[in-house]
Amino acid sequence: MVITFSIIAAILLWGLFTYNKIIGLKNQVSSAWSDVDVQLTRRHDLIPQLVKTVKAYRDYEKETLELTTLLRSAEANISPSSQESIEKQINQKLGKLLLLQERYPELKANQSFLKLMQALAETEDKLQYARRYYNGSVKVYNIKIQQFPDSLVATIFKFQEADFFKVVSPNIRSAIKVNTNA
Repeated sequence: MVITFSIIAAILLWGLFTYNKIIGLKNQVSSAWSDVDVQLTRRHDLIPQLVKTVKAYRDYEKETLELTTLLRSAEANISPSSQESIEKQINQKLGKLLLLQERYPELKANQSFLKLMQALAETEDKLQYARRYYNGSVKVYNIKIQQFPDSLVATIFKFQEADFFKVVSPNIRSAIKVNTNA
């Protein structure tokens, strides 16, 4: 009787410990996604300013309008998989927008443009770190709910795997090469 009670108590304690660990990892994933979202929001705030600066040199560019439209749609997405698709499109349009600086030498020397590019490059670095942290958290969480015997608790409480966030960022740091000595 004591042995049976001890075994049941040990199983219940293990289940409670495992449940709490999974909850902690799930919350870590949510927190990490929040960090990614903060950096994406910062990025989405900087890009329209960059578009306005470029528009001052070029009245109409198809990429600027498409980029603005994509940014508006990106604000409504909250899941990594839906955000991933929009971010890929934003990266493509942003890359085209950054190529405009090659056609407009005076744009390359514009201080507002340079400051925005520097802020955008810093944001891209922070976004890359936040994305790595998020994906690391997702990896640990997914492993925990997939490994036996922890998967038993995960199945009972219907924990779902989290999605990784994979977007290739444009290399903004090398997008502008301005000779400040001239």
